Amino acid sequence: MDGWQEDQLHSLLTIDDKQELFDKLTSIARDLGFDYCAYGLRAPVPISRPRIIMLNNYPLDWQARYQEKGYLAIDPTVNHGMRSSLPLLWTDEIFTSARELWEGARSFGLHFGWAQSSHDAQGIGGLLTLARSDEPLTDTELLDKAAKMSWLTQIAHVGMSRCLGPRLRPETEIHLTDRELTVLRWTADGKTSGEVSTILGISERTVNFHINNAVEKLGTVNKLAAAVKAAVLGML
Repeated sequence: MDGWQEDQLHSLLTIDDKQELFDKLTSIARDLGFDYCAYGLRAPVPISRPRIIMLNNYPLDWQARYQEKGYLAIDPTVNHGMRSSLPLLWTDEIFTSARELWEGARSFGLHFGWAQSSHDAQGIGGLLTLARSDEPLTDTELLDKAAKMSWLTQIAHVGMSRCLGPRLRPETEIHLTDRELTVLRWTADGKTSGEVSTILGISERTVNFHINNAVEKLGTVNKLAAAVKAAVLGML
């Protein structure tokens, strides 16, 4: 597997175009025995309606139906990926809560699949899905390929985050000073400006000065929103 990893690592980490990178992922997926490949990236903010970018080679009619029906919001594989980084094998039981989605996917030849998510320190989440039409994934096949598939999940995330991260996280250019980060950490813990003043041994006016600077840099409306945003972006 080491030689395989080295070859794929070089190609996936030297491609700068998202479509070229996805085409490479699709090629690797085929080598692993899968007809279909999908990759989605989810930004950490805004929290209520995070930015999402999805790439896949599913049948075009299924892509259109998936979007039209809003299946992303109820897709069990997506929901699992948001909660856990453990791989998930498609089964009837997994899709119990989304029978229409499951039946629709199968009608377009998406019968057997596997998915695994990844998350980085900047708060970006990713989900790799590998699927095919013909044969179920046996225990023997999973035992043989699981390490490669999980490794591919992590490397795909590194590559896609590098290509698409600036679109998902324009906040990457934000720079908070050490003092601004410190007061936001205490704010996130529920401390008032007066309490932070006592803890840090500085005036309350100075605390508020740093908080206001952080609020402005982060583009939020108040210090609580600033603390939440900084936390989910991995700044704290």
